[in-house]
Parts: sequence; structure tokens; C-alpha cells
Amino acid sequence: MSKEEAELLEVMTGKHFVTGNIAVAEGSLAAGCKFFGGYPITPSSEIAEHMARRLPQINGHFVQFEDEIASIASILGASWGGSKSMTATSGPGYSLMVENIGLGMMTETPCVIVNVQRGGPSTGLPTLVGQQDVMQTKWGSHGDYEPIVISPSTVQESFDLVISAFNFSEQYRLPVTFLMDETIGHMSEKLVIPAKEKIKIVNRKKPTVPPEEYLPYKAGKDLVPLMAIAGDGYRVMMTGLTHDERGYPEISAEAQEKNVRRINDKIRKNKKKIIKTEEYKLDDADIALISFGTSARAAKGSVNRARKKGIKVGLLRLITVWPFPDERIDLLADQVKKIIVPEINYGQITREIERSSHGKTEVKGIFKLGGAIHTPEEILKEIEKGK
Repeated sequence: MSKEEAELLEVMTGKHFVTGNIAVAEGSLAAGCKFFGGYPITPSSEIAEHMARRLPQINGHFVQFEDEIASIASILGASWGGSKSMTATSGPGYSLMVENIGLGMMTETPCVIVNVQRGGPSTGLPTLVGQQDVMQTKWGSHGDYEPIVISPSTVQESFDLVISAFNFSEQYRLPVTFLMDETIGHMSEKLVIPAKEKIKIVNRKKPTVPPEEYLPYKAGKDLVPLMAIAGDGYRVMMTGLTHDERGYPEISAEAQEKNVRRINDKIRKNKKKIIKTEEYKLDDADIALISFGTSARAAKGSVNRARKKGIKVGLLRLITVWPFPDERIDLLADQVKKIIVPEINYGQITREIERSSHGKTEVKGIFKLGGAIHTPEEILKEIEKGK
């Protein structure tokens, strides 16, 4: 195989017509993912199937495990072995993964978990859309930690933003959740994959000091420790216990305060660099829609319909669901007389918006409990009530 053929296999540059699931798989490869550990589950299985074909072509590794618990454990280990790693699942599988997501937070292990949401709880609606895992991605594991969760609304974003997910995981050393939904995963749209040199890639920072001077959990000004990998001659320590800068267990209130505060603050103090939203016709809006994922597509359509009727409506789309854009919503609440929140759950984001708007404006949720998406006409009816 020539060098040119190898590069083409690594990044499939050009225009394609594919589903969101295929786009997220190709985006992960473009980000440098070399290990996938997973277990099939609708509606994410196409990601695993595609990675099973593609990873061997670029000297990567695909392993199907016996369940989701083994899958998440494997990608933590692969990351410490030096590979960018990922898994893909849906709600029930994510539920099984949350304990080890907490382990990844405590050990500060970069990796990506793709959750293609379906209707729940429990087995729910395996083949139909849902957006009911929002709070689970924030609070699923026990203890205090600050997650990064990214939600695409198009097939193109499934490619582009999963690269951002890998970059954030490497930069801040934590598991990042890529929160899709079934409709985005299974819809087909145009995907443009740029040349490899045009894709921004972030890699973890490795130690430059001699092995005897290296402290695995000593952080610099950015609060993120340098990360040695197993086999490079450095002492590598992984434990879910509260630990000191060496990685040794230290069971004390003082160590807990230092350790857990830092793994939270490395996200909290950098949230302005992490949070990303899209604004559409908000400058003069009297009514604001706030949405994400598939629901935001319908919301944008309703904005256009309302504007044709002379109603000043705009859209704030959440691209990063966590950290939450509290400050932007607080400012928006000063501007508009009503905020409408379409989401395919029973009000998970709506409650966050109520909290962030501090009672300064009316907040109204439009809920579907899974299985169907909103139509622009349904959202428009609620907009017209607030004219």
C-alpha cells in the first residue's frame, strides 16, 4: 500500500452521503482514534460495525466485548496504553457504563463515549428517538465531577463535533460524552470530510521530566496533569480511591478536598473555552426557543415560519449541553418575554433553563416522551400563544 493510499484510508477526504452514525465513526478516525471497545445496541450499532471494518485498515483495534461494563473498562485501559479510544452505546448501555465513567473521571482518563439516545426508561423504544439521557450524562455516576457533553444536530456536525469531543478529552483529561439521538444517527445527509491537514487535532501533554521526577497527578496552571502512558518508562498509577499527586491512595478529607476540587475546577474555570452555542435570529427576538439535537432542527423551522407571520422569534441551540450556558441564558431572560423549550423528554433541559433564568421570564417546555420528533407547526402553535 502506498503512502497516499494509507492516508486516504485514514481520512476519507471528499464528499459523501452517509448517516450520522457513519459520520461519527469517520470523525473519530480523523481525530486519531485507534481503539474501539463496544457491545452492539440499537440505535448505535452501525458505529461499531463501521469501526470494525475501518480500524484494521489503519492499524487500529476493534474488540466486541461481552457487555457494556467490559467495553468502558477496555477503553480506559486502552487510553492508558497510549491509544485514543472510544465506545458507542445507547441509554441502557450508558446506564451500565456510568460506574466506570466515574472511574475515568477520578483517574482523569481521556476517551469518548457516544450515546445515540432512544426512548426510555429501561428497554423502552430501541429503534425510536429519545433525548432522555441528558441528566444521566451530568449526574449518572456518584460523586462530584464536571462532564463535557456535546450534542450534534446534523450529519456534518456528527463528524466535526466528535473531533472536538476527542480534543476536549485529550486537553482536559476526562471521558467526554457525545450525545446524539436516534434521528441524527440514522438520517442521511451530505458530509464533507476535509483534508487531513485541515483538521485540528489536540493530543494529551506528556511529561518531559525524568521518570524519577514525574508525579502523575501534579497539575500545572491549567489544572490538568501531564499524562505518561504505560510502557514509556514512567510510573503509571490508576486508582478510583482518593489519591495524592503520586497516585497513591490517601484517605483523608484534605486529599479529597484537593483532588476532587481540582478535577471539577479544571472544567469550571475553563467553561468559557468549552461552551459552544449557535444563535439564530435572536438579536431582536421577543420569544426565544432553546433546544438541542434533532429538536433544534424543528425549532429552527418554526422560527422561520413565525418570522413570516411577523412574530419576532429566535433560537439558541445548545451544542455543548454540559457545561451549561447559564450566563447566556441569564442574559437572554432579560431580553425576551418567553422562552420555549422543545425536547424529547419530560423537561430535563427546561428545568435547567428555569434555574438559569432566575424567574426573570416565563419558561415553557414542549415535551415528547420518545418515539417521535417535534414538528415546526407544533412549536409554532406554542409561539403564537405568546404573541
